[in-house]
Formats: sequence, structure tokens, C-alpha cells
Amino acid sequence: MDGTENGGAVATSGPLPTAGWNRHRAGLQVAADTNRTDRRRLQPADPAELPWPAATVVRPLLAWYRRAGRDLPWRRSRDPYRIWISEVMLQQTQVERVRDYFQRFLERFPTVSDLATAAEPDVLRAWEGLGYYRRARQLHAAAGQLVSQHGGVFPETVGELRQLPGIGRYTAAAIASIAFDQPEPIIEANSRRVLARLAGYDQPLVQPRDEEPLWQLAAAMLPRRAAGRFNQALMDFGAIICTAALPRCTACPLAAVCIARQQQRVAEIPRLPAPRAIRRLQETAIVLRHRGRLLVERRQPGEWWEGLWDFPRQLPEGIETVGRRREVGDVRYTVTHHQVSCRVTASDVSSRPRAKRHQRWVRPNELAALAMTAPGRRIAQLLTPP
Repeated sequence: MDGTENGGAVATSGPLPTAGWNRHRAGLQVAADTNRTDRRRLQPADPAELPWPAATVVRPLLAWYRRAGRDLPWRRSRDPYRIWISEVMLQQTQVERVRDYFQRFLERFPTVSDLATAAEPDVLRAWEGLGYYRRARQLHAAAGQLVSQHGGVFPETVGELRQLPGIGRYTAAAIASIAFDQPEPIIEANSRRVLARLAGYDQPLVQPRDEEPLWQLAAAMLPRRAAGRFNQALMDFGAIICTAALPRCTACPLAAVCIARQQQRVAEIPRLPAPRAIRRLQETAIVLRHRGRLLVERRQPGEWWEGLWDFPRQLPEGIETVGRRREVGDVRYTVTHHQVSCRVTASDVSSRPRAKRHQRWVRPNELAALAMTAPGRRIAQLLTPP
């Protein structure tokens, strides 16, 4: 969610709540291009120019969080390693799904040193099922950099944290504020929705730079202490009360100051791009057997799930099958705006040629140790049912 440079004023539409908020929006500037490694921290706007006194939001929000905030395993300490792992897992993944993965991942790699010294296939196997495997590779690379350049100790500033692979603006601010109580704002899906509705901010949010006014608003509202608690409260509030669909406005302790509610525009704000259309595909996977071994192939660069193991989708060169092809079952999966229906078949092979670099002949009981694609794992389960 890293922003980019925006040299002009932020436009507005519709009635403005206050003249001060008008000046506040028009004066927002981006501190520096996100490609610069020395990006300065956001300069908070003058709280006097907010659409409401900051305390009318901060105090009831923190009080609500004390009563109703979610009990999540990564919040039970301020260990930056645990916070980092959780934040990366939560990107593109629902909270309930992350709970179990988080615990298992930490059991396998309890410290940053354990993660740094692990083999990449072991990290990918532990990540299997969370998807977006680039995150796991970047975690592994960042752990190595933390150990080699920082002695295994997390830096405390956003600027230093953003030098680590895979840590962008949001993740750096989350670690800095939650682990080290640095006064850093965060914007992610939930807090973006809460702040946009509170301020009645109705501009399209298409590119990262479009969120800059909300970053500035969040910076202006940060309490002097407990910035991390405030950031977590915003996220939980968006997840529980100020939801995307069917928000609980009648139970909202901030309803009196919510401009979107006053204007009866809650359903319209924030203005997000329409979701991409889903494309439906069909494919066939071939399970090739020879004397108790199965052929698997590693996905190549440019393919979905690069580096993970799966069963071939076409008969590999140099392999001849014997007998009839047998039906094994069907596997359905979703990946990157595609819904795929995969027909699974099995064939015996007359001879076993030497495996190429991206291939391996394995016994069925060896599949469990491989880092496999989501459909590959489901196919393996068809072959070795419990």
C-alpha cells in the first residue's frame, strides 16, 4: 500500500464539512516519492483543521477497543518478530485463516535467526495454503538481512524497516507503532474505510497516491502515546463495526461525528475500483506412475506458484504411457482472478526416463514433505486419502 508522489492539491466534491477541512485537504502534500529510501515521516496536519476535534474520535475509539477489540495471538506481546510475521500473513488473507498458520509458523521458526537459517523449501512448505508465496520468499530474505546486517535485532524506525525486503509503508508503520510505540499512522483496508467515512472523503481510491489524504488524516489524529493501540483500534473498528457491507451504524460510538452518515453516503464511501472480472478456465492434470513412483514438476518462472511442485498438465516430452488413462477426480481452485476446474487423470508409464532439473520421481508418502501448489496438494490428497 505504498504511495507515490502527488505534487498537486487534493480535489474534493460535494459539500465540505468545514472550511478548515477544506484547507486541510487542499494543502496535503506527499513527503517524498516511495522509491526514495530516505522518505521522511508524514508531517501531521494541524489538528485544529480536522473536521472535528481529534479527541471526539480518539477517546471513544480507544474505549471501544478496550471493550471489544479482538483477542489475536500476535497481540499478546510486542515482539517485533511476531508482529512482522502476522502483518505479512494478513496481507490478502483473512484473520481467521491466519490464526492457525501463525501459531504453526512460529513453532517451526520461533526466532528471526531460525527463519534466516532455514532452507527456502522449508519456509515455502510452512507457508503452504496462505498463497502469494512471494511474501514467504521476502520474509526469508528479510530475516537473512536482519541477522547479517542488524545482528537479529529489529530496527525501530520506518526508514530502516523499509530497507528490508517485502516491508513497505504500511508494514513498516505497523511494526514501528505496535512494537516500538513510534508515532506512525497506518492505512489498510479497514482503517481506510473508517477514516474515509468519518471525514466524508469521497474521492476515488484507485492508486496508492490517492490514499495520501487519509494517511495525513491518520497522522493528525495519532495520540501522543499508544499509537500502536490506536492503529489496532482503527483496524478492529473497521472489521467489526464499520464494515464494507452492512455497517453497524446504530451501534457505532462515532456516529455523531461521522460525516458520511450525516450525508447518508455510508454505502458510497470509500470509492474503490470495481473488482476485476473472474475468468473461468478448464485444465487436465496427469498423474504419471512408474513402479510406485509419481512424477512431479516444479513450476517455472512466469507461472502461477513459481518454484512449487505440482503434477504435469500435459504429457512431458520423452514419456510414453501404457494402458488406458484413468479418471481420478476433479479439483477446483481460484487463483489471481481465475476460477479453474481441473480434471485429474492417471496413467502408467512404460519406462522412467531420467528426470529433468525441474522434475522429480517421488513415492506417494514423500509428497507431504514437498512445498506444493494448492491444486497439487489437493491432487495428492486424492491419491493418498486419509
